[in-house]
Amino acid sequence: MPRLADQKKDFPQWYLDVIAQADLAENADVRGCIIFKPYGYAIWEMMQRDLDRRIKELGVENAYFPLFIPESMLAKEAAHVEGFAPQCAVVTHGGGKELTEKLYVRPTSETVIYSAYARWVHSHRDLPIKLNQWANIVRWEMRTRPFLRTLEFLWQEGHTCHATKAEADAMAEAALKMYSAFDRDMLALPVMTGRKPEHEKFAGALYTLTTEALARDGKAIQAGTSHNLGQGFSEAYDVSYLDAEGKQQRPWMTSWGVSTRLIGTLIVVHGDEKGLRIPPSLAPVQIVLVPIYKTDAERKDVLAACQKLSSSLSVIRVKVDDRDEKSPGFKFNAWEVKGVPVRVEIGPKDLAAAQVTVVRRDTSAKEAWPLKQCTADSFQKLLTSVQDGLYTQAERFLAEHTFEAASYEELKQRIDGDGGFVWAPWDGALATAEKIQNEAKASIRLVDDDASKIKGRKDILSGAPAKSMALYAKAY
Repeated sequence: MPRLADQKKDFPQWYLDVIAQADLAENADVRGCIIFKPYGYAIWEMMQRDLDRRIKELGVENAYFPLFIPESMLAKEAAHVEGFAPQCAVVTHGGGKELTEKLYVRPTSETVIYSAYARWVHSHRDLPIKLNQWANIVRWEMRTRPFLRTLEFLWQEGHTCHATKAEADAMAEAALKMYSAFDRDMLALPVMTGRKPEHEKFAGALYTLTTEALARDGKAIQAGTSHNLGQGFSEAYDVSYLDAEGKQQRPWMTSWGVSTRLIGTLIVVHGDEKGLRIPPSLAPVQIVLVPIYKTDAERKDVLAACQKLSSSLSVIRVKVDDRDEKSPGFKFNAWEVKGVPVRVEIGPKDLAAAQVTVVRRDTSAKEAWPLKQCTADSFQKLLTSVQDGLYTQAERFLAEHTFEAASYEELKQRIDGDGGFVWAPWDGALATAEKIQNEAKASIRLVDDDASKIKGRKDILSGAPAKSMALYAKAY
């Protein structure tokens, strides 16, 4: 197999090499679009399956809405339109004729869903409405990178409608907590959570909550967001209801989502010099069995042992790599790039000693296991250990690369060095945030308004009294 680029010297090329060699995706004929190959799509299916369960546990039902949005419908919410207009793809012709009204390919679905809510909501008894859809989205990005930023991507988007702000706040917070737990349990991913600054919130939202992960190159990556949309969309799309006293009211909306960007997040957070490392909870293949043999007789005995062990591990996602045309060394490298959590090697010497060789992907630790130890329970415990190990490594990396800057110079030095998250007092002014972003190339990922943390402190750039603590980082 070709060698991966050096992760420390050329992280962007290493990232592309991992995608190609792990057989996750390839570029499509349309610039900025990708083809999800089976292994890459299987990872998304694992995410989707678990997250769909969590979404339904919040009392949310799945639905599906159209891909196309009439221009007149999109134009009703001015801030929303302004925020997404540069990224919109527009259909002007259909059936060989120019359309009387342009159709926008959905960059997100608030407009089309809330237009439906206007028809569905009449009374307080109709609330709350909690819907989610699994869909594709199109945003015309100028700079693209597979999974992290593409013209078309896959996601889930939740859209809820509530009688009160308190209920909408609770829903937005519940979605954020769901994402944080999902990140931890499935992706072995520690994240920073909090509120986006006003200038970084979702277009048309009252406020935006976010989960932020840290890649191994020191850059932040937004893993998921949750928005309280306030009553702006209710007013724009004329959604109203009669409360228990018979008075007309505007409901409060939320929206929240994660996308196939999580596959990219998985790569940049857990990947190492050998390639991808997939947490066992998420891995399409949790254990790969690699037979080692030279003669036909050895092949027969070793493959029989592999099949017997595979059958005994039916509760685990196991694959026997019985390709004759590939050497054991090639297979070892290939499955390491693919990030399979555990590799089990079985050869004639192993059979003679009544053992197998077990290799962990998270630490590369190798040990001999007696065949009697090779039970489903033993391997499940090992997989749990690998899952915990990946989380612990990522958590340690996050802690070691999270700082607090006492001055603007220190912030710039941190960002220009190994990167990472840098906390600093912020005066709340857009001009200050923009100056730091332009000069230090660091954006505010989230803010902390805890009064005890900002009392008496001043912005590191302007010197004005701080209104919050801001978490700065370079970002994808």
